[in-house]
Amino acid sequence: METKSIMIVGVGGQGSLLASRIIGNVLLSQGFDVKVSEVHGMSQRGGSVVTYVKYGDKVYSPVIEKGEADIIVSFELLEAARWVSYLKKGGHLITSTQQLDPMPVVTGAAEYPENIADKLQELGVDVISADALSLAEKAGSAKASNVVLMGLIASKMDFPDEVWKDAIKQCVKEKFHELNLKAFELGKNI
Repeated sequence: METKSIMIVGVGGQGSLLASRIIGNVLLSQGFDVKVSEVHGMSQRGGSVVTYVKYGDKVYSPVIEKGEADIIVSFELLEAARWVSYLKKGGHLITSTQQLDPMPVVTGAAEYPENIADKLQELGVDVISADALSLAEKAGSAKASNVVLMGLIASKMDFPDEVWKDAIKQCVKEKFHELNLKAFELGKNI
């Protein structure tokens, strides 16, 4: 099997590291060689966080170059636009519609760009967007928006739902199983 690449992008504190653990767990359970690399940047200060996940028969490096990602999962719209150049032709960009103002917008030095998802689609990008934050709140906690997006990515990967649910159970504390499984289902059923 050729090596496949997934990028998870967002802002510090959105749960991208948990998402990478869930995806890695799913892939390992299916017998793939998996490499994960986390690049935190200024994650503690709300800065960009990027995680690379590569899998296949044999993976030598987790690094993903521009134009290589089969799937990009973005927890925030501006991050989707920032990293779209890493998506390969025919790849999928899965994004939350959540908007978090970066510092230049907060200080008034810039404005948050409008209609990001529409503009990306006009460029020929396969954009799958969802209000993951609202769905997570419906599941019981805004913090579960990352798992809503795991439901969305599961719809683009050919693994049984039970594998994803088992991975979620292994990666989150037991007291949060029900909430996260509900978030996963809401994402999967968009």
